[in-house]
Amino acid sequence: MTKNSVNPTEGLSGDLSRPSGQGDDPDPMRPVLAVSRDLPPFQPSPPHCHFRAQLIHASAGVMTITTPDGIWVTPPHMALWAPSMTRHHVRVYGRVSLKTLYILPDAAPHMPIACRMVPVSPLLRELIIHACAFPKDYDPSGPHGRIMAVILDQMRVSTTAPLYLPMPRDPRLAGVCRHLLDDPGDRRTLPELAARAGAVDRTLLRLFLKETGLTFRLWRRQARLLAALRRLAAGEPVTAVALDLGYESQSAFIAMFRRALGVTPGRYFTRP
Repeated sequence: MTKNSVNPTEGLSGDLSRPSGQGDDPDPMRPVLAVSRDLPPFQPSPPHCHFRAQLIHASAGVMTITTPDGIWVTPPHMALWAPSMTRHHVRVYGRVSLKTLYILPDAAPHMPIACRMVPVSPLLRELIIHACAFPKDYDPSGPHGRIMAVILDQMRVSTTAPLYLPMPRDPRLAGVCRHLLDDPGDRRTLPELAARAGAVDRTLLRLFLKETGLTFRLWRRQARLLAALRRLAAGEPVTAVALDLGYESQSAFIAMFRRALGVTPGRYFTRP
């Protein structure tokens, strides 16, 4: 096993995390392997990668998945598509039931070569849960194999990414972003944050657009949204979350949440 990689499928034979060809996969006859496990809250996994691509889904709870390019949040109605050998680590908030599909790189040619969000319809959700109960040696040409084929057919990339926070690589800007991730309620302006980082605010403005594709205002709003999702999933009240994240009132926070995700926080966490 390579350094900083982990065996991704507890209970499955072989090592799916090696950067090798399909012939070295422990189970090349089965294009999809499904694994279910419960994860304790707030305990991050170490950074690692897998030979197989993944569809990472929390059927209950919320988790963040951090990659070299940014941070993704996956509530129960979404999953993250992670291509083969994508380095990442996972942290969960609240009680999480993790359902992961490990997919041979050439088994889903319609999926992108970069991480993307995948909407999880009620049908896809039930199919994934059902697949996690399959025996490890299921017949790929039998009923179980046909269900796995339906799952692959149901996987479609979302056209929007409201639950993704791109991270910059410039060290000055990365320092500002790390501070805002640690303290998303900080209300200081960009010039004030730039002075703290020893940079010129115009430089940081240019870097925000260049390295994240977002303005400073939109990036901070996105960071606050992701922080809110994590805290709400852990059971914190809406009012406390709103005020801690720098909003003047609960109603202002709810309006932002609705603009970004289409529903109020209460409805977001009760949707099927």
